[in-house]
Amino acid sequence: MAENTVNSGNVPARSEQTLTPATRERSRFLSPAVDIYEEAEGLVVVADVPGLTRDDLDINVEDKVLTLHGKMAAKSEASLISEEFELVDYFRQFTLSDRVDTSKISATLDQGVLTLKLPKVEHAKPKRIEIKTR
Repeated sequence: MAENTVNSGNVPARSEQTLTPATRERSRFLSPAVDIYEEAEGLVVVADVPGLTRDDLDINVEDKVLTLHGKMAAKSEASLISEEFELVDYFRQFTLSDRVDTSKISATLDQGVLTLKLPKVEHAKPKRIEIKTR
C-alpha cells in the first residue's frame, strides 16, 4: 500500500523488514456451508459456524452486501504444546436484492447454527387479489 512505502515528511521511512510481514500476511478463512430458503415473508439463511459464540460473530450489511465474519479464538488458558490444526476464521458475503428489507434482518445462534431472517420489503411481498362478483 502507498502509505507503507512512501515517506510523507514527519513519518520515518519503514525498513523492508517491517513491511514484509504486513504485505505478505496470508489470511485464511472458511466459507461456512449455508442453506437458503424462500418463504412468503422473506429469505432464511442457515449457516454452519461450529465453535463460535455470539461474541465471536460480526454480521453487517453495507451497500446491499451481507457479510458474515466469525473470529475463532483459542478457548484454553493452558500453554499449547503441540498444534495439529489451525483455528481459522469464518467469512462469507452475499449480495442482496432491493427486495430485502435490510433494516429488519434478524439473527439467532443455536449450538453452532446461525439462522438469519431477511424479510422482504412490503411492496415485494405477494398479495392476494380478491375477485368480486356483481
